[in-house]
Amino acid sequence: MYLLTADEMRDMDRRTIENFELPGRLLMENAGRGATRVIFENWPDVYTRSVAVIAGKGNNGGDGFVIARYLAQHGVDVSVYLLAERSWLKGDAAANFNLAETLGIPIVELPDELSFSRYKEEIAGRDLLVDAILGTGLDSEVRGYFREVIDFMNNARTPLFSVDIASGLHTETGRPCGICVQADATATFGFAKLGHMLLPGAEYTGRLSVIDIGIPPYIVQYVDPKNQLLTAGKIRSRISPRDLQAHKGQTGHVLAAAGGIGKTGAAAMTAMSALRAGAGLVTLAVAQSLNASIAAQATEAMTHPLADDGKGFLGGNNADEILSLLSDKTCLALGPGMGTEKDTEKLVHELIEKSPVPVVADADGLNNLAANTAVLAKKRSEVIFTPHPGEMARLADANTADIQADRIAAARAFAQNHQVHLVLKGARTVVAHPDGRAFVNPTGNPGMASGGMGDVLTGMIAGFLAQGISTESACHLGVYLHGAAADIMSQTRGPFGYIATDVMHHIPETIRQVIDGTFKDIAHDCHPIF
Repeated sequence: MYLLTADEMRDMDRRTIENFELPGRLLMENAGRGATRVIFENWPDVYTRSVAVIAGKGNNGGDGFVIARYLAQHGVDVSVYLLAERSWLKGDAAANFNLAETLGIPIVELPDELSFSRYKEEIAGRDLLVDAILGTGLDSEVRGYFREVIDFMNNARTPLFSVDIASGLHTETGRPCGICVQADATATFGFAKLGHMLLPGAEYTGRLSVIDIGIPPYIVQYVDPKNQLLTAGKIRSRISPRDLQAHKGQTGHVLAAAGGIGKTGAAAMTAMSALRAGAGLVTLAVAQSLNASIAAQATEAMTHPLADDGKGFLGGNNADEILSLLSDKTCLALGPGMGTEKDTEKLVHELIEKSPVPVVADADGLNNLAANTAVLAKKRSEVIFTPHPGEMARLADANTADIQADRIAAARAFAQNHQVHLVLKGARTVVAHPDGRAFVNPTGNPGMASGGMGDVLTGMIAGFLAQGISTESACHLGVYLHGAAADIMSQTRGPFGYIATDVMHHIPETIRQVIDGTFKDIAHDCHPIF
């Protein structure tokens, strides 16, 4: 499921109009007709209600004029409130304004705050407000008149329906440009946009429907969108049935270098999650003084104690032995609970540089690299990083607020610059790849805000990777199924209070539900409407 930027959507429209000679007015007609259908789906009693279409002067307003016409044709009491003078309208928007007026739909021109103030009471008395003000082209703060209008709409205590995107929402980042319409539902055209799926954009979007406006599917290959949404169908296609004669020697062997004083649980959860994800074998390379504690927690995993002189952490002197252990392994999980001692940092650098197998690095596997990401240029194998926003900020020498302001851009830039696969954790986790593509994960919930969740994710990705699944697919499977398991927990246990090991134990059941189609994510509701 592609998630388009504003520029990509404009390119799609342009190619459709030029290559197929489909007039823009036809695309606008299809958009307005489809959006009207969505209104009826969300508010079935709209036939007996009154509707106000709040329209801007651009094409978003033009879509609103078409919606008004279709609502009127179905007997709905609808009026248009144009936040401009009619002389400001151009092209297809002007044509649809004239058609709506010809059909007798009441239209009021409100080009400024004073004129709008005279109609506030009338608009607030409507049963549904249609937001057709700004559209996807917004790239600056909403100020002045439009800010006042949006604030009024949000406080009117009337259901809100947005056309294409909630006015004030940034199409690429999903962040309000100062202020944003708080829509109950949105109908978007052609394809979903990044801002619909990223947070907080999803909260301003409400229930999203995607309208097929007639853009030929083959045009996608020419525009080559760089962003997609992970979906249950995509994940299901990447889970292959096992051979009936499969045994543990054929399903991958993870080596996990993890654990430290006070954080032995991190190592255990990483190991056990890899097994829950299907890895045949897991060996934990751990400090000798912590071996008994970790072995007791990870009963199905093997341990390989490494000399630590009783210090409780691994160091550079362990590098050769760990690299030797990797000779018959298929994946290295690196970092959870390791600590950030100077000698541990040396070990992490050497393992990243010399590992002969793919590496999944998290937590201290990342913190020990933050001051010297140049090591990544020397890596022999593919590397997956799984930072939370704070760790990402340290890696990118930025601050957390900047990372969160544009998560897609931050993840993509690091992945491309360092040629790694980057899993930027958080609400709507982003997975970015070295070739510039990025994927948004729709699963997961606030109940995951507890310790150990990242250790489980590290183990899951390593477990999938060890089985011979591609690096890209291992990232997608781990991230999606991790969040899906938590979503199932929130439905069966409660919105919070479940812990990382609860999610870990539920991994196999989650895989089953995704395979048999009983697990549904938000993409399930974003069906195309023709």
